[in-house]
Amino acid sequence: MELEQTNTIKYRQARKRVKELKGFYWHLAIYVLINLFITINKVISNYYNGQSESWSEAIWNFDTFSVWIFWGVGIAFHAINIFGYPLILGKDWEECKIKKLMEKEEEQSKLFRK
Repeated sequence: MELEQTNTIKYRQARKRVKELKGFYWHLAIYVLINLFITINKVISNYYNGQSESWSEAIWNFDTFSVWIFWGVGIAFHAINIFGYPLILGKDWEECKIKKLMEKEEEQSKLFRK
């Protein structure tokens, strides 16, 4: 019975992890596609408006560059949270805290039983 519960818990954890990874990959794909669209649209619109602007000039323009950077910071935090180096209160911290609290509660219940 315990083995079955352990497998169920592991399955739920693995499923949650896959869901988190999938969310990150979708976030990354949308980031790349939207930012490429914005940059390409800017280059094409400037070309047809008579403002000859190269690809690198369009990317390094602050209007375009800022979207890549600020959204990129969000992607970086998302990646750190998913792949490791969790910020201040990450998954490992949460699990360790739960174990400590459970151990403390078990010790207190033993004291009251005596």
